[in-house]
Amino acid sequence: MMQTILQFGHPTLQQPAQPVANLANPTVQKLLGDLVQMCQASQGVGLAAPQIGVSLQMLVVASRPNPRYPDAPQMEPLVMINPELLAQDGEPVWGWEGCLSVPNQRGLVARSPWVRVRFVKGNGEVATQEFQDFVARIVQHEWDHLQGKVFLARQPQRLLTESEYQTQILGT
Repeated sequence: MMQTILQFGHPTLQQPAQPVANLANPTVQKLLGDLVQMCQASQGVGLAAPQIGVSLQMLVVASRPNPRYPDAPQMEPLVMINPELLAQDGEPVWGWEGCLSVPNQRGLVARSPWVRVRFVKGNGEVATQEFQDFVARIVQHEWDHLQGKVFLARQPQRLLTESEYQTQILGT
């Protein structure tokens, strides 16, 4: 059974997530698949475990074009366990963000255009990877969830409803 996505104001979204201690735990392994499945089913490009009520340091980055993000680059879903944001670089860039936990809202948020992250993959392998532009934005957005923050904490320069965003920004 798929879990539901918690909405803004839920206490789990406001607390730092705990590190994953036992990757081999069957519950943890099931959660990896659930994150990817829920992200895709919800037309998201990323999802963090706290958003589905599990306060563990796990997230998925799954950029792909969809109705919410028609210009998103295509990539295979990437699950990150216990991610560490090692470096950020570049002048902050303003970009529109939405959040599955903050329905019907888009905010203009400043983020670094480049990040380097160390994380554990689902198979236990430790990886370090660099991300840029839109995918770097997703990584930072989801990493914030692990710190107990939603994008509204980043003081968006502007907020729009989803329908205003679709018509004014995307022109659909």
